Formats: sequence, C-alpha cells, structure tokens
Amino acid sequence: MKINYVGLDMPAKRSGIVAGYARMWPREVFGKGALKKGKKVIKVKELNFLEGAGVYILYRDDKPYYIGQAERLRHRLWAHAIQADGRYYHFWNFFSAFAIRNRNHRNELEGILIAAMPTANSARPKLQREKMPREVRDLLRVIYRVRKV
Repeated sequence: MKINYVGLDMPAKRSGIVAGYARMWPREVFGKGALKKGKKVIKVKELNFLEGAGVYILYRDDKPYYIGQAERLRHRLWAHAIQADGRYYHFWNFFSAFAIRNRNHRNELEGILIAAMPTANSARPKLQREKMPREVRDLLRVIYRVRKV
C-alpha cells in the first residue's frame, strides 16, 4: 500500500463538522525542520488547524493503532511524538487528525472510529451497540471453519 507522505491540509465546508484535516502525515513533522532565517523551525507549528480541538488516529505503518481526541491537537500529538516514556511512543509512525470544534461531534466521531477499527484503545465507545443476530453468528462460524481448511 502506498502511503501519502505529503498528506492533506484541507478546509471543510463551513457547515460541516470537520474544520480541516491531515491524512497519514509522518511523525517526523514534529521534529526539527530545515533552517529558516538561521533558526531551526518546527514544521507542525505552521499547521493552524491543529491549534484547536479534534480527533486523531495514530498509525503503525498503514494500520490504525490508537484513536484519541484532544482540546489542543498539536499539543497532544506532540506529546505522543516526543515523550519516549509515553504509552504509545514506540508504536506509531504516522497520524491523521481531524479538527472538530463541537465536543459532542468529537465524542461521537471518536466512538465511531474506535468501534470501526481494531486498535489498542481500551475505551469502549459510548454508542448503542446492536446485538448480532443468531443467523449472522452462525454464518461467521461457517466462514471461520472454511478459512481453517
């Protein structure tokens, strides 16, 4: 799978819940960058949409590893990227971030992402879960038996 190293910094429509996002950006944007006016600069400081609140995904290569939310996306992602004793420090190398101002929308989106993707999250999403019908459970058993053969 080809990974987009440049990513996107896209403004959303004004009526949407997402004000901007970055997709599959490398962790290295939190490192020291090239010289600018004789000073080392940090690349991520120029990303205005990361100043606010939102939801983020940490990836291990191209697989989602952890999903979280923060009042200050840049600060939280920075902490994940530079704190060597952090819980997830050694387990991710790319991130996606979605700037979402409304707290209720952040909670719901985080819950949807956690429910949809297998990750290291220990939190259970606060979404109503539908019980799997017996017919679907039986179908899964058949599928797993076929795969074992």
